Amino acid sequence: MAFTYGLIGRPLEHSFSPQLHKMLGDYSYELRPLELDQLENFLLHESFLGVNVTIPYKKAVIPYCARLTERAQAIGSVNTLVRQPDGSLLGDNTDLYGLQFLARQTGVETRGKKVLILGSGGASLTAQAAARLSGAREIVVVSRQGPETYENLAQRHLDAQVLINATPVGMYPHAGQMAADPAAFPALEGALDLIYNPLRSAFVQSAQAMGVPAQGGLAMLAAQAKAAAEVFTGRPIGEEKAEQLCAALLKQRRNIALVGMPGAGKTTVGALLAQAMGRPFIDLDQQIEQEAGMSIPQIFERRGEAYFRDLEAEMTARASAQTGCVVAAGGGAVLRPENRFALRQNSFVLWLQRDLDQLATQGRPLSAGGTAALARMLEQRGPLYQQTADCALRALNGPEQTAQAILEVFYETACR
Repeated sequence: MAFTYGLIGRPLEHSFSPQLHKMLGDYSYELRPLELDQLENFLLHESFLGVNVTIPYKKAVIPYCARLTERAQAIGSVNTLVRQPDGSLLGDNTDLYGLQFLARQTGVETRGKKVLILGSGGASLTAQAAARLSGAREIVVVSRQGPETYENLAQRHLDAQVLINATPVGMYPHAGQMAADPAAFPALEGALDLIYNPLRSAFVQSAQAMGVPAQGGLAMLAAQAKAAAEVFTGRPIGEEKAEQLCAALLKQRRNIALVGMPGAGKTTVGALLAQAMGRPFIDLDQQIEQEAGMSIPQIFERRGEAYFRDLEAEMTARASAQTGCVVAAGGGAVLRPENRFALRQNSFVLWLQRDLDQLATQGRPLSAGGTAALARMLEQRGPLYQQTADCALRALNGPEQTAQAILEVFYETACR
């Protein structure tokens, strides 16, 4: 079936492009997964007006183009095809604009800097072009083979000031992996990850923990779609539209995860939040009880705390891989580093605070020692809540008011 505009490549199941282009124009936009042996017939005989091109065909389409734009030539790959009046194809690349937008939004400056680009594939070509056009002092491309490999980074490039991950390493379902750890680079001033699933990869989280500007590729995705819509329609679209698209995606996909002391009201407030937002609600303690077939006090009594923590880590990883949810974490979920990472990868994490003498303790094995025991617990966990959370909010007089306050914070700060 012929279509006007769309996306070709494979796989396409998780593409955000249709919803982005729906917000950009009044044209139809469809996904068309293609195998390699279908590509030529599509390009030569399909009567489309314009298509975006994703992996693995960004180079394969070039021979079918009568002309390439300057930015496509600069990169050496094409992600946008437009049918010309004479029927020929113009090859363009809007990824360059997308990456430049991502760098500006993140506050990462490459001019005069040593830029280390992880990966040598198609995304790397975009990163190289962006660094070159910005006036980077030195550009080093790292690959598994060649003169600059991951094995010799420590000996040769610890002075890198900007890191760009142009590999798929760390992308869902392999979240937690890194091609190289930003923490190993003491001169680091900024990091960009072209991955946008999860929203905060391990690479981004490591760089942010150093206190340097770092962001994933969602803003790049939104900006390149905006630029592609300009190519399709021939009409200029303001850069603020890319910001709006990015905010819309975050508002739709970013979880809200509540952390805090046992009995702080995370379950009650989280359920109200989910109801107000029309989202699924995931209570990790309830998930643990369902998985174990017994209550949490029974788990501690029969299997011990270590078993509970292992099960908690499994449930946290499972829930945190989802998007568009409200998650209430157990009070001790932050004790394990893997849980802190998992909670942050797709969530706006809020530390729900409440005075110790107001915490509910019934049915909570580790809260049975009274206020003194809770104070010791908070002394241990408080720094971990702070490390994990994007912000903290003290519970208000009622759970409804608390939920409303969290909603306001989420929309004001987490969707930009």
